[in-house]
Amino acid sequence: MAVEYKCCESEFFVHILIITLLVIFAGLMSGLTLGLMSMSLVDLEVLAKSGTPKDRQHAAKILPVVRNQHLLLCTLLICNAASMEALPIFLDSLVTAWGAILISVTLILLFGEVIPQSVCSRYGLTIGAAMAPFVRVLVWICFPVAFPISKLLDFLLGHGHVALFRRAELKTLVNFHGNEAGKGGELTHDETTIIAGALELTEKTAGDAMTPISETFAIDINAKLDRDLMHLILEKGHSRVPVYYEQSTNIIGLVLVKNLLAMHPEDEVAVKSVTIRRIPRVLETLPLYDILNEFQKGHSHMAVVVRRCNEAVKSPNDPPESERRENTH
Repeated sequence: MAVEYKCCESEFFVHILIITLLVIFAGLMSGLTLGLMSMSLVDLEVLAKSGTPKDRQHAAKILPVVRNQHLLLCTLLICNAASMEALPIFLDSLVTAWGAILISVTLILLFGEVIPQSVCSRYGLTIGAAMAPFVRVLVWICFPVAFPISKLLDFLLGHGHVALFRRAELKTLVNFHGNEAGKGGELTHDETTIIAGALELTEKTAGDAMTPISETFAIDINAKLDRDLMHLILEKGHSRVPVYYEQSTNIIGLVLVKNLLAMHPEDEVAVKSVTIRRIPRVLETLPLYDILNEFQKGHSHMAVVVRRCNEAVKSPNDPPESERRENTH
């Protein structure tokens, strides 16, 4: 039978103090469980490297504690369960059995769950950093019990699972951070467009990004660089102009507009007399990343997209051939 203590006795105040400490301890464990376990290792590593100076300090303190997530989870739950189980024992010596149950449930629900989790969900990083040394001590105290359970969880659920975003999810996340989304993001429309375009390069091919031949400005190799043609080239504003032979679908190379600066329109020099650079041909199924790597080599910044790899180029010295389907990019 439990010993009952009357009000104003020394044992009564000792039990009140122990009950208060148990409620605070249970609330702290509940709040830390939500605050620390809700932050993934990826989020903490990002904050530790790219956050504000204060966030970097907090994340650096929390990271060593959260590395072994299952061990941390077991420690916090063991401490929380122990405090909640001990609370009715000390309450039973002050009030009746049904009163102890009622008071303990009320205290745990309000001060041990609702309030701590509400605060830690908002200020979890700051509170977690401040309590990191205390949590380390609890881990060592609960280690004999928590370690075997954590190893069992590692075996059943896996160890060190990291939540990384897929490309589609990362693209959506970037869009949410744009200032046009209305969620307080700092990225401009141009920045989100560039980032989204880079994420799509792996999935897109040359056929998705090419400019149709019907919309491409090109010049005939047999044309003369008279005043009208020179004015048209300058009006288009391109740095490179494709050159075709006989028909616009038969692209044989390109000329650099800067090489035409020394040409006089009155001389009416033929296009074939100008240096015509080779233009590479790529399949329409080639990924854009591969094309970008080729462009970075500096050989060419323009390519002809073809549907079949065996499509030949008809030059002025070749015999007539059937019309080919080509597009330029």
